[in-house]
Amino acid sequence: MGNKNSCCSYASPTPVRKTQAAPETPEFSNNIPTGRLRRKPSEPNLPHISEREAGDGDIDPSVHPSAATMFLERSKQCLENGITRKKSQHQIAPQAGGLKKSSSCSTIYLDDSTVSQPNLKNTVKCVSLAIYYHIKNRQSERRLDIFDERLHPLTRDAVPENYDMHMPEHRQIYKFVRTLFNAAQLTAECAIITLVYLERLLTYAELDIAPCNWKRIVLGAIMLASKVWDDQAVWNVDYCQILKDITVEDMNELERQFLELLQFNTNVPSSVYAKYYFDLRTLAEANDLSFPSEPLSKERAQKLEAMSRVMQDKVTAAALKNGVKKWSSMDNINNQQAARRSVAILS
Repeated sequence: MGNKNSCCSYASPTPVRKTQAAPETPEFSNNIPTGRLRRKPSEPNLPHISEREAGDGDIDPSVHPSAATMFLERSKQCLENGITRKKSQHQIAPQAGGLKKSSSCSTIYLDDSTVSQPNLKNTVKCVSLAIYYHIKNRQSERRLDIFDERLHPLTRDAVPENYDMHMPEHRQIYKFVRTLFNAAQLTAECAIITLVYLERLLTYAELDIAPCNWKRIVLGAIMLASKVWDDQAVWNVDYCQILKDITVEDMNELERQFLELLQFNTNVPSSVYAKYYFDLRTLAEANDLSFPSEPLSKERAQKLEAMSRVMQDKVTAAALKNGVKKWSSMDNINNQQAARRSVAILS
C-alpha cells in the first residue's frame, strides 16, 4: 500500500480539486449612477410564448378555457346596473303576444347553429353585442395612436370634435361588422376568432375599447382572424376596396402593430373557441337575441342522421382498432347472410 512502484502499466490520474469560482461582480458603467446595473444587450426583451404563464389572479380568457370571458362579465355588470341595448320593433312585437315555440311529439323546433357550423347572421349579431358591452362598460381610457380614428381616419369625412364621447349603439356596430363580413365573404367561425383576438389585445396591451378606437380595433381583429382561420385569406388591398378612403400602407401598419401587441400569439385552442361560442349563446339568451328556431323538416332530419352515422362509424372504427369489441344490432347485419336463430329445446 505504501510502495510507490506498481505492477500496473498506467498509474491512476491525480484527482483534481475543483476550486470554488469567485462570484461574478455586477458590471457598472461610468455613465450610469452607482446602484443601477448595466443591462446586457443579449438579454431578450420578450419571453417565449411557451414561457408566458399567467398568475393566479390574472388569467387570460382568450388562452385559458377555464377563465370567464370578458364580454360576458361586462354584460352582467351592465344588466345589473340597468343598462340595456335598444331593441328594434320586430323584437318588441313578438313579446306582446307572449307566445313561445315549444317542441312536441309531432313537431321539434331546432336552430341551425352548432359549434362546428354557427349561423353567420346570428353570430355576427352576438359578436357586435359583445363589442357594445365592452365599450359601454369600459374600465379605462388608455389609448394607442394606431387605433385613434382622428389620427388614422377610415373615411374622408371630418371627424367631429366629440368623437370620443359619442357612444355607438348595437345597431351601428352590427352594421359595420356585417358590411366587412359580407363584402369579404367571411365565415361565422371567423367572427368568433375576431372576438378572441379583440379580448386578447385588451389583455396584453392593457387598453380598453372606446368610442374613439373601436372601429380600427375591430378592423384589425377581423383582418388578422381572416388570415389565420380561412385558407384563402383576404388581402389587405381587398379591404381598401371595401373602405375606399383607407390606404394599403395604413392597413399594413395596423396589422403589424396589432401582431406586436398580441406578442405574435395567434393560437386559439379548440376549448377556447367552444367556450366563446357557448358564452355568445348565453349572451344572446340574456338579451332576448335568441337564435330563431324552425321546425325540424324531413330533409334536415336526414342530414342529422347522416352526420350521426358518420360519427358512429368513426367511433366504431377506433374501438375495433383498439381491440374493443362492440355489439351490433340486427340492422347492421348484412341481409345476404343468414340470420342466426336460437335452437328451441322441447321438453
